[in-house]
Amino acid sequence: MSDSPSPAAPVVLDVWCELQCPDCRSALADLRLLRERYGDRLDVRLRHFPLEKHKHAFAAAQAAEEAVEQGQGWAYVEAVLGKVEELDRRGEAFLVDTARELGLDAEEFDTALIDGRHILIVDADQAEGKAIGVTGTPTYVIDGVRLDGGKSQEGLRERVEEIADRLLAASGG
Repeated sequence: MSDSPSPAAPVVLDVWCELQCPDCRSALADLRLLRERYGDRLDVRLRHFPLEKHKHAFAAAQAAEEAVEQGQGWAYVEAVLGKVEELDRRGEAFLVDTARELGLDAEEFDTALIDGRHILIVDADQAEGKAIGVTGTPTYVIDGVRLDGGKSQEGLRERVEEIADRLLAASGG
């Protein structure tokens, strides 16, 4: 242990999500509030869990990873989730157009969807989610506690805040 005070590590909140999911869109407001309240003390990590019933969810997860690479992961996720009906209708063309609207390299998105460079990340997230019992989206995991937002968002943000506050108090954050 060093004598110099080091900043406390952020609390990690994994959000198992899929970008064609109306319930995940409903969760956006809570996620925004959590990110505003905690800033860099809470590491909100998007984890992919595309559901088979949504035919564009797997491509959307890959596109979200490309947005992360281009430095606008959350902006992209929010833009796509804000228009799930359009994703339903237009599929990959919508994903590329959304990238273009955000000033991202749309050609690179198109190429990433063709060459599948992000498939392993999406597959790994999905496998990990299944291994820990994720069955639907959104599902939150914080400090080993799994909270299912697919049934209802009611009270979930408050529960996440209780756990985050406890962890931050214990670590001096």
